[in-house]
Amino acid sequence: MVGGREWALTYNLLKYLSYILSFVISVDVCAQSLVDRIDTRVGTAASITRTAGMFGRGTEEYAHTLPAVLSPFGMNFWTPQTQWTEQKGVCPYLYKHDTMQGFRCSHWIVGGCTQDYGSFTVMPTSHRALGVAGSRFSHDDEVATPAYYALKMDDAGVKVEMTATQRAAIFRIQYLNPDSAYLFITVNSDEKQGGVRLESDGSIVGCNPAHRIYQGWGEPTGHSSHFLVRSNARIVESGRVGDNTLWVRFERTNEPVIVKASNSFCSADGARLNLVTEIPDWDFDLVRRRLTKTWEETLNKIEVMTDNDDDLLKFYGAMYHASFLPHDISDVDGSYPMFADGRVVKGEGRRPYYDDYSMWDTYRALHPLLILREPQRVGDMMRSLVMKYEQGGWMPIFPCWNSYTSAMIGDHCTSVLADAYVKGVRGFDIEKAYEGMRRNAFESPATYEEYCNGMGRRALKSYLQYGYVPLEDSVREAFHQHEQVSRTLEYAYDDYALAQVARLLGRKSDYKALIQRSKNYRNVFDPRTGWVNGRHADGSFATPADVQYIKEPEKHPEATSLTPFTFATFITEGVPAHYSWYVPHDVEGLIKCMGGRKAFEAKLDSMFERSYYWHGNEPCHHVAYMYDFVGRHDKCCRAVRHILDTEYLNAPGGLSGNDDAGQMSAWYIFSALGFYPVCPATPRYYLSCPVFRRADIKVGRNKRFTIVCNGSLAPYGRATSIRLNGKRLGRLYITHEEIMRGGVLEIE
Repeated sequence: MVGGREWALTYNLLKYLSYILSFVISVDVCAQSLVDRIDTRVGTAASITRTAGMFGRGTEEYAHTLPAVLSPFGMNFWTPQTQWTEQKGVCPYLYKHDTMQGFRCSHWIVGGCTQDYGSFTVMPTSHRALGVAGSRFSHDDEVATPAYYALKMDDAGVKVEMTATQRAAIFRIQYLNPDSAYLFITVNSDEKQGGVRLESDGSIVGCNPAHRIYQGWGEPTGHSSHFLVRSNARIVESGRVGDNTLWVRFERTNEPVIVKASNSFCSADGARLNLVTEIPDWDFDLVRRRLTKTWEETLNKIEVMTDNDDDLLKFYGAMYHASFLPHDISDVDGSYPMFADGRVVKGEGRRPYYDDYSMWDTYRALHPLLILREPQRVGDMMRSLVMKYEQGGWMPIFPCWNSYTSAMIGDHCTSVLADAYVKGVRGFDIEKAYEGMRRNAFESPATYEEYCNGMGRRALKSYLQYGYVPLEDSVREAFHQHEQVSRTLEYAYDDYALAQVARLLGRKSDYKALIQRSKNYRNVFDPRTGWVNGRHADGSFATPADVQYIKEPEKHPEATSLTPFTFATFITEGVPAHYSWYVPHDVEGLIKCMGGRKAFEAKLDSMFERSYYWHGNEPCHHVAYMYDFVGRHDKCCRAVRHILDTEYLNAPGGLSGNDDAGQMSAWYIFSALGFYPVCPATPRYYLSCPVFRRADIKVGRNKRFTIVCNGSLAPYGRATSIRLNGKRLGRLYITHEEIMRGGVLEIE
């Protein structure tokens, strides 16, 4: 006779197996065509979400995503182009435009408001006059998915299909007038540098030097994008339009023309090697099938079951957006441009070299998501950060275009490295990583030139002297000047993150100092209000009469005094009420600063009831989960679900702000699954309520972590029972170790 304990174990095992079996069968059916159902144009129009334009207008109203064809985290993003230029804030494609200028090999920091670099554009047309001017088009004639893009342009007289590999692309072009088959190739250099030429074997080669923005604005990065374009049709004529555009005309044919293109950040030979290795033949459909399979494997690392098709497509559209950056910029032989230098480093065993870390955004949720999705890739990403430190001498702050930038604030390479190491990611030199992180935290560059070049933390001397960055330090050597309170809060968190690595490595004195410094957030909380406030070097706080600290008063004429709800120069992209919640590492201490648990909850309530919450920018992304810390899981669930339903739509204007290299999308993925990494560099994920009946995260070979939501899925319900592997959880968080072991989280 089976005893009670044995029966319970058997029952739970059978129940678990039934979940897995029924889930896998159901998901397999709907996932077969999933890649082709994702509309990659989501995020390419001005936001139409509930809070659109409430806190930011202009570029802040666009997600700045691309309807690109790419291999996940690949070198190039092959996107239709409706806007020329690589300048900051000008996204290559916007849905509102009706003129197609061609198809760009882009390195746009997708979802951000930065720049493109090293790009070139190909434009097929049957009318030479449209080669630069572009052709009118209709979105009804577009097919835009992760693995395949197609467009018919009646004015240009062509139908174009596009698919890609990690470093190359292939186009199938049907010219409607075969006697007039042109292809234009343009180097998108605003500096009018680089060039493009036709070689005797019919190959088209060119290069586009990359340039910096933010610190070192306008200076060369030291590396260029070298590109190669080849076709299977004979070229019978060629010409130029200006210095940076070459056109060719193909011999008459009624068959589609196949065009292949690739690039390298090392050399023309590298571009050629990338092309012949990844697309050796002219088989368009084969390349498309392979890329489709790659995307299916990527998307199915997290499988969800739902009767709501809109939720399904929003989730996997977010997975697509969270698969761009950082990207591997090395050639197929492993060669890559040295950081902050550009000289070619020969390949070392073909390990990838990653770049373009939009770090102020992505350390919050994108990088934690990648740790769950693909920890081995994350190990290579961390290794790439360490290599940047070794080659440049300082751990970068916001490494993009393979350069120091010091864009935004904080020191969040520290957060990402610490989060990876705390959660068991290996494959990088943690001792060397710690050396670089520690240098940023304790030292400043020896020369002013190095500091201006973007090396080291901004305003570190003030932070160490006062325990906060005072209003008198205007932080001139940064694109984001001032913002002293936000810097203080983010440095305090970064110090905490670094302390976790110090503890694991046995650096006791460093740990003690860093943990003490992680309390510096307390120095910018104004006891008169319980909100953060600007503070002078003499210790006094700004007053309502200090209107000189109102940010861009011409944009906020209603602001007649400085309040916690006024855009302020000492806050990064927001108001003090947004940033007051930025103490993810010591919420109990934050509760005390705000006046206790009741005051804390009341302030949280005001964020949502009075529409102070701003989901379109990152500082608020963890705020709804703060309810869990005061036992109000019901309010957490309600707030999170409201954000999921109103700030994410499966439409071109369906994202509420810049997607910022996938951060906005990573928030959706976590929150739709029902948990979120409030404090990266710690192993806890705080719980909300999942959107899906079942979700399955692949956490290793033959291991899954399954989330099951039983009972009603009312949009603004709450969890009444939470069980992990059959046992009552008794807390409002799960740990990374619990997820990676595999098991079942049941929520009712």
